[in-house]
Amino acid sequence: MRNVLINAMRSYLVGGINKHLANIEVYMNTTIGIGEHSDIIETIELELDKVAAYHDKLEMLTKYFPLEQVEQEEETNEES
Repeated sequence: MRNVLINAMRSYLVGGINKHLANIEVYMNTTIGIGEHSDIIETIELELDKVAAYHDKLEMLTKYFPLEQVEQEEETNEES
């Protein structure tokens, strides 16, 4: 159960990172139609702050809550 929760949290955090990176790509590539964001640089900076928060949490999760060794060995065998 522990590994399931760790993997779920990891997926959630990676999803959050990808969401905000996608937003940044939209702001950088499609500035037309983004009227509510007159200061694109500030908006990108806010998105980067959100990416950094998710990234920091992901690093903490990885460092302090490693997957149990049994599951890591099973994953290695499945990839072979």
